[in-house]
Amino acid sequence: MPKKIGFLRYSPQFGILARYPHQFTMKPIRFFEHIRIDEYSATPKYLQLTNSILIAIEAGKISKNDMLPSINELSYELEISRDTAEKGYKYLKKIGVLASIPGKGYYIASTEFRQTLRICLFFNKLSSHKKIIYDAFIATLGEQIAVDFYIYNSDYMLFKKLLSNKMEGYSHYVIIPHFIEGEESAYQMINSIPKEKLIILDKKIPGITGEYAAVYEDFEKDIYNSLEKARKALSKYHTIKLIFPDKSYYPREIKKGYLRFCQQYAFNHRIVNDISTEPIQEGEVYINLMESDLVTLVERLLNLDLKIGKQIGVISYNETPLKRVILNGITTISTDFHQMGTVAAKMILENSNKHIEVPFSLTLRSSL
Repeated sequence: MPKKIGFLRYSPQFGILARYPHQFTMKPIRFFEHIRIDEYSATPKYLQLTNSILIAIEAGKISKNDMLPSINELSYELEISRDTAEKGYKYLKKIGVLASIPGKGYYIASTEFRQTLRICLFFNKLSSHKKIIYDAFIATLGEQIAVDFYIYNSDYMLFKKLLSNKMEGYSHYVIIPHFIEGEESAYQMINSIPKEKLIILDKKIPGITGEYAAVYEDFEKDIYNSLEKARKALSKYHTIKLIFPDKSYYPREIKKGYLRFCQQYAFNHRIVNDISTEPIQEGEVYINLMESDLVTLVERLLNLDLKIGKQIGVISYNETPLKRVILNGITTISTDFHQMGTVAAKMILENSNKHIEVPFSLTLRSSL
């Protein structure tokens, strides 16, 4: 039998506080059966907690005036920190779903909240520029939408496993499809998603059929046009080298655009697989794709005492705030990542299936 604790009743069977008998009808709920904390998800745990509660409300599993566990109980049962549990409850209080009575506990104050959209978001990696996409995407969607966020490390098999387990319960699937290996099979897995629910980000891959939404770059055209805009600055160098590691998820179309430019304008050219061992000489320009390669390149140039922007040129893919200031500014060629995230979110909110190409730009700085 549940025992009475002041104005509360506590049921060991359910592990939660029931309703206040003097104020509400007695009705214990099996709270922890409805909460899912996914260790594989990159979604902050406090949002996983709040999304689970909101989904349970929508499903009628949690009702108005139901008591919820204490912060300590949440922390213990879900193996999350007290700060995470408290942050989740603060969010629910902010949107009017949760209320509390000092010294008594938390209860559902309103069930009027409705999450009409639940999004499954797949990024191949989380980097500085991918964070820009994510932040813009979330900010544009607003608070009343649930997002489950997964990072698959450009690994097709991990992507397949994660997606296979997430084929139900979502209104939209947003995918950045960059794979080190297995891209030739990825379209088959992606085609299993209903097209009205699919939004492809950053890169379109062959084989995806139907009327789906896309916000993308044209990698071959973008690098060619950017190098053409930089032709005057490039003219003081004789060789352009593209650092393109063998094990890279970057699209091969980048190589095509780069080679087409070099051949058309008679630049010596070379594709470099490993910048750590590449001979470096005055009069060369280096284009890097990966942030780790930029660090290695700059360290080597400083050790060789070569003047960046005079004796050696550096162009880096993907604009980030840090590149505006290091070495008096690194020249970048980059898509507008903020716009990519914003447009993707708007397409969901407007139920659009358009294909929109995001602008790509050259930002000339001291490194060239």
